[in-house]
Amino acid sequence: MALTKKQLEHLEKRLLDERARALKALGLFDQQTQEDRESTDSDFSAYTDHMADQGTEAQEREKAAAFATKEGRYLYRLEEALRRMYSDPKNFGKCHTCSADVGFQRLDALPHARYCIDCKRKEESAA
Repeated sequence: MALTKKQLEHLEKRLLDERARALKALGLFDQQTQEDRESTDSDFSAYTDHMADQGTEAQEREKAAAFATKEGRYLYRLEEALRRMYSDPKNFGKCHTCSADVGFQRLDALPHARYCIDCKRKEESAA
């Protein structure tokens, strides 16, 4: 059964809210990266930090970059879901594998879902 107009509006709002949250998180990452870069530009920064401190800072930068990569992929999936919704609202919420309904409850929990729960389980068990 196709999603109702009210359900589509609700899911659109969820996708846009999640998109805004992801963009904000990425913006904070960009801001933190800029601040880190500016703090290490000092002539004395290499001499005042202990090697262990430098290692910890490098590890924190790696974790932040991994977070940004994950958040970037999430943002891509959200925007892809919005494109699907806007280009073909009648088929939004249909499984990409079997064309069954993904289900409003699943989409409410995971608004960018492309597969019904059965197809997703099959995909995960095959991996």
